Amino acid sequence: MTTAEAPATVWTSRDGVTVRDLVPGRYRRAWVAEGRCPDRDLYALFAEHARRHPRREAVIDAAGVLDYAALAARVRCVAVAFTAAGLGERDIVAIRLPNGRDAVAAELAVAAIGAVSLPYPPGRGTRDTLALLGRSRARGAVFASPADIALRHQLPYLRAVFTTSDAASGARPLPSPGDGRPGPPSPDRHPASPDPESPARILVSSGSEAEPKMVAYSHNAMAGGRAAYVRALHTDDTPPRHLVLVPLASSFGSCGTPVTVAALGGTLLVQEVFDPAGALRMLTEHRPTHVLGVPTMLRRLADHPPLPGEDFSSLRALVASGAALPQATADACRRRFARPVIAVYGSSDGVNCHTAATGLAPETGTGRPDPAVAEIRIMAEDGTALGPGQPGEIHARGPMTPLCYVASPDLDARYRTATGWVRTGDRGLLDAAGRLHVLGRLRQVVVRGGWNISPAEVEREVAAHPAVAEVACVPVPDPELGERLCACVRGVPGAPALTLPALAAFLADRGLERRKLPELLLRVDEMPLGPTGKVCRRTLAARAAALPRPVRPR
Repeated sequence: MTTAEAPATVWTSRDGVTVRDLVPGRYRRAWVAEGRCPDRDLYALFAEHARRHPRREAVIDAAGVLDYAALAARVRCVAVAFTAAGLGERDIVAIRLPNGRDAVAAELAVAAIGAVSLPYPPGRGTRDTLALLGRSRARGAVFASPADIALRHQLPYLRAVFTTSDAASGARPLPSPGDGRPGPPSPDRHPASPDPESPARILVSSGSEAEPKMVAYSHNAMAGGRAAYVRALHTDDTPPRHLVLVPLASSFGSCGTPVTVAALGGTLLVQEVFDPAGALRMLTEHRPTHVLGVPTMLRRLADHPPLPGEDFSSLRALVASGAALPQATADACRRRFARPVIAVYGSSDGVNCHTAATGLAPETGTGRPDPAVAEIRIMAEDGTALGPGQPGEIHARGPMTPLCYVASPDLDARYRTATGWVRTGDRGLLDAAGRLHVLGRLRQVVVRGGWNISPAEVEREVAAHPAVAEVACVPVPDPELGERLCACVRGVPGAPALTLPALAAFLADRGLERRKLPELLLRVDEMPLGPTGKVCRRTLAARAAALPRPVRPR
């Protein structure tokens, strides 16, 4: 490797987790020189917005409106508490909080002390906490759930735990201005100045792996490429006002704190838990310019009965991502809101492309790749580039490309090339006009309402049930959620027949997240086999599709 091709960054946490930039440094430097990345860290960008427009609304949640001055004071207060607890640069800090000002302030405070945030969505299970904090060797954590706090003794690298709930054993309360704790430092003080090419946020996605994937993004990738894709949703310089319906800790939700607030200086509107009626009221009362959600959420908004006095005049567009956008959902949204529906193809692995500026119907394509976000190429299995109209694997590389997977060199080897391209594992083609059409997935994953569920992870847990001899989990198409997960089970001879409620209770007791629980159960006398002797999932999926659907979604 030549000097010009040397990695831009090698970052190692205080507890020995190394993050390497797998994009050759010459590309990173070129993107900064071209103005595609700001070459500033996220906290510095946020602090500048707070100085320039302190009275602009920053966060709107169930507690009311928080302007930039008040949010900045809250961030500094939390940063002081983090520092006092021994957290600082080269630490990873996990955040598992519901949507709201605490989640926003905690993530910005992590950036303020020069540490790396690891947000992941709240849930009832504990497996994700043990897996993510164990593999990342997170030194700090902010939890809302006592169940997560109780795991601290199983995580030897964890040094400081904060909570937004009642004080628990070994957990410190997350402070806020005016609660009697030491005051924050000067508003002009910038506590840390990390390298903009160093890691800022770790995105979490279950993907197709047996455990959640962790993908490290730099400050420049967040405030450059990822912000560019969100900025392109807007047609003028009006400050963005984004109603983000998904968890801020999700991949799609990263459009919230690091992008809408830190990079763009806009207003972030959130609900703690998605509620269609409440979201419609926020549209009228707080006038967002864009609504961002998975197709299932947007469909529930469109189908909700009209509310008295509702007013959608501020709305510019609805933005769908996290799963394929059904044509029926796009049509329903257009009828309800009389606004464009923008379809986004994206993933935590490092690709985004949308229909905002191409005029391509969301149901038929994804849009023209933006080099300010990521270039896209289509590759054959033998590694050769394919021309227009030829389907193959989608590869991406650009200013939003992440550094690497965290603590997973096997994933780096599988999904990254020597020249920094991300192998998405998805199938697609570029048409003659250069627009991307996504054709499906090459890897096995179930997408339920925008959530990725790994069949491998669920199968491993189902197989631990004493009444299960064999198991295979398959997706079943669903008109509302996109897909549901079905567990296909061959029982142990002589054992009582397994029921779906009993299986769900067993999996919940093992700590599996509620959103990952199978919603259908297919009992078989023997597993169908394909020509190679492997279980034929296609046959199982066809049988599962004939099962009655649950009366109500979880």
